[in-house]
Amino acid sequence: MTFLLNWLFTSIAIAIADWFVPGIIVLGAVEPWLCYVFTGLFLSLVNSLIKPIMTVLALPLTIITLGVFQLVVNGIMLELASSLSLNLLGAGIAITGFGSAFVGAIIVSIMCTILGVSKK
Repeated sequence: MTFLLNWLFTSIAIAIADWFVPGIIVLGAVEPWLCYVFTGLFLSLVNSLIKPIMTVLALPLTIITLGVFQLVVNGIMLELASSLSLNLLGAGIAITGFGSAFVGAIIVSIMCTILGVSKK
């Protein structure tokens, strides 16, 4: 049940990021809300499977930058989730550049915190 709520709140956060960031574009032959759901699913999976490994590998840079590099890791995870969603399901969000992914990841992180998504 927790994963489903995390998935739902992450999808809502991605929709809000799409509304604020001009470099995030909805792509696919399905309704836009399904694109957010697909990307939210992959972002939840990437955050639970790959992000812990990336966080440990990036720990020296995160310590040197006083935690700011973790925002870069979040941007990479959003870009990876977007790519997986588009390539595997044919629908999702397209991110035009790393700057858009970076700002989008900040917005998604803030919205997930507000909505109460548990980070593990």
